[in-house]
Amino acid sequence: MGTQNVCCKSGPGYASPLEAISGPKESLIYVTALYTGTGINKPDYLATVDVDPSSPTYSKVIHRTPVPNIGDELHHTGWNSCSSCHGDPSAQRRFLIAPALVSGRIHVFDTKTNPKAPSLHKVVEPEDILQKTGLAFPHTSHCLASGEIMISCLGDKDGNAKDIGFLILDSEFNVKGRWEKPGQGPLYGYDFWYQPRHKTMISTSWGAPAAFTKGFNLQHVSDGLYGRHLHVYNWPGGELRQTLDLDTGFVGSALSSNIIRFFKTDDGSWSHELSIPVKSLKVQNWILPELPGLITDFLISLDDRFLYFVNWLHGDIRQYNIEDVKNPVLTGQVWVGGLIHKGSPVVVVDDDGKTWQSDVPEVQGNKLRGGPQMIQLSLDGKRLYATNSLFSPWDKQFYPSLIEKGSHIIQIDVDTEKGGLKINKNFFVDFGAEPDGPSLAHEMRYPGGDCTSDIWV
Repeated sequence: MGTQNVCCKSGPGYASPLEAISGPKESLIYVTALYTGTGINKPDYLATVDVDPSSPTYSKVIHRTPVPNIGDELHHTGWNSCSSCHGDPSAQRRFLIAPALVSGRIHVFDTKTNPKAPSLHKVVEPEDILQKTGLAFPHTSHCLASGEIMISCLGDKDGNAKDIGFLILDSEFNVKGRWEKPGQGPLYGYDFWYQPRHKTMISTSWGAPAAFTKGFNLQHVSDGLYGRHLHVYNWPGGELRQTLDLDTGFVGSALSSNIIRFFKTDDGSWSHELSIPVKSLKVQNWILPELPGLITDFLISLDDRFLYFVNWLHGDIRQYNIEDVKNPVLTGQVWVGGLIHKGSPVVVVDDDGKTWQSDVPEVQGNKLRGGPQMIQLSLDGKRLYATNSLFSPWDKQFYPSLIEKGSHIIQIDVDTEKGGLKINKNFFVDFGAEPDGPSLAHEMRYPGGDCTSDIWV
């Protein structure tokens, strides 16, 4: 009888990805929005966007929750509880965790009390994190089934990528310590994902904060200040078991502009192979003779049928059918910005000498700025949202118009049967029209969870 009662109750999220697909349609999106790096002396904030087509404020920012300080660079976010806590009826998906990549602060927003108007619940100061762990530059946050929070940190206090690792906060958001075993930190940190069913956590690489916070410099790549490895950890033990050199899962290899498939082998180890190459384009009127796609974000639909990724510099969003994981098939592509659009000085030159530029349509009379950067997919897989800010120093370097005119969010309608992508001409969130001036929109989260934050155990 006791077991039956437990089974009849549930915690946050969904029992399975397929159950999540049938979940309610999103009506709100939370978005990190930045003034850091724009020249506007205002704090970054969490924006609430209305995405309900029946609402009079559809595709508008309806609330802004500023953080207390200036210069934080809010970046990625994660929940305090997700589907990994689904079996715990006492858990709530209430708090959104927002690390600040530059300042090192970690902000906790209460989204449950008033979902349309979140409030700031707590700030974890960088001095506390440094004193207890030696970690700085927090990036990606994931909830654990225990109720704790795990955050990847990319550097030490000076921005060097040495002795880095993973921060653990307890359920009250107090600094608890580090997750990985001593001496088992990754070569470089970035995003990570844990999969209890395989007793594995995999961490990706970006670079040394001392390098990437200054903008992109090719010499830093030659100097070995950017990573190129996947780090395979035992879960939940924290032992580094394997390092894969990137010279079934997928990873975006940004600088080489490839999608890499990694997979478990018969002996229990992990291997990888090139899955989807994105060819650099020969161009005129750019700083280099070839323009890489620069894959900056990707995701997989909850039914594991489609993979989506963006080319921030080329300016396109792609959809691939991955039902045959070894042979992805391009099923949709849409141009929504980039450096090679019509009217830009940058021109693509094909092998036969012919030149071309992409045709990027306007949305509600607005020219699309920058390139597609962060994406988020609806639970049912039918709506794909895209922002266009990567990181303020890089925005300023590659797309200076973003600093001047602000960022935006667009929505892509998805054909989930045969595949296909189409811009929704009725949806445009203009962060260039914000009350305090143009801001930069980065990562998006739904109050009810999404395919890039929910983990099933």
